[in-house]
Amino acid sequence: MSTTTIRAEHVGSLLRPDELLAAHAEHQRGALPAERLRELEDAAAAAALKLQQDAGIQVFTDGEVRRENFMASVVETVGGLVPAEESSARPRWHRDADGAELEGEVASVAIGEPLYRRTPLSRTEARWLAENSPGPYKITMASPTMVAGFWRPGVSDGVYPTRQDAVAALAEIHRQDIADLIDAGVTWLQLDSLAYWANIDPKAARMRRVTDLDGHLSHVIDTDNSLIRAARARRPGMNVAMHFCRGNMRSAWSARGGYEPIAERIFDEVEVDRFLLEYDTERSGGFGPLRFVPPTKTVVLGLVSSKVADLESVDTLRRRIDEASQYLPLEQLAISPQCGFASTSRGNLLTVDDQRRKLELVAETARLVWG
Repeated sequence: MSTTTIRAEHVGSLLRPDELLAAHAEHQRGALPAERLRELEDAAAAAALKLQQDAGIQVFTDGEVRRENFMASVVETVGGLVPAEESSARPRWHRDADGAELEGEVASVAIGEPLYRRTPLSRTEARWLAENSPGPYKITMASPTMVAGFWRPGVSDGVYPTRQDAVAALAEIHRQDIADLIDAGVTWLQLDSLAYWANIDPKAARMRRVTDLDGHLSHVIDTDNSLIRAARARRPGMNVAMHFCRGNMRSAWSARGGYEPIAERIFDEVEVDRFLLEYDTERSGGFGPLRFVPPTKTVVLGLVSSKVADLESVDTLRRRIDEASQYLPLEQLAISPQCGFASTSRGNLLTVDDQRRKLELVAETARLVWG
């Protein structure tokens, strides 16, 4: 199936069963053997596949159920990170539903030693999906540009003099992982790249201490493209996508701002086939920036919220797709939730039934709009 005909998609992560969360906690305490944990992870992944298939989603993941969080492709699989005090450069989290201010759930670590490849978790995911997926599947991977937040003056600069040096080291590890994934049969890769925050949200730029916005944008684009080119050099015709949101943790967000400041460059220069873009609230701005998308690329509109249980109406979603089609032809559009349902293992504040209804809504809307 051509990726251009896939209209109903989801970003990647799904809510973990309570049994699996308990099992991970037991395993960390040394009370559950790795073999039993793997059995429970496989069962949760199988349930995730069935949920997606029953809902009508057209491209599959294992729900990322083996991961502690979406940064697992770095934190859980790369060596050279050491525990660290909380940094002032860490994101601040805000939840609309109750006005809560939350602490992040990704472990506070810093680069303390040369980065090295430890246990490529995504290869386990890929091999399992190759044997079990009922249709096209994708592997998601955090962009190496996100390791810049783990570079700390006084801790990391003895290993890597600059943040850019650290990002380059992780990018090389990611290229090795991508080669392994392709050799395992993967034909669809999705980069989760949030380093663009600094260019759309002045608060994020100050927090990350980014002063050269043009230079920062060029560095992020070049780094992401280096992975995309490596993938296609290994497998010509490889499908590559990029997801970009404003943070997703326990139904909270961290950044805000429309795509206008970066649209002309990222849509033209980032060499992906699909952009999965957050569009569920006013924090993402309007659809005008889609006018810069070339005719060879698809935009998956993240119109359905994975943060709240309230179900959007089909009529509202169809109206918003019509609005987007004023800037980008309908044949270049698709629909999804704005982000995953469980970017961290505890997940957003929805039930499994809420999640199912959201995925069914995505698929139903796609059928009504595209047939």
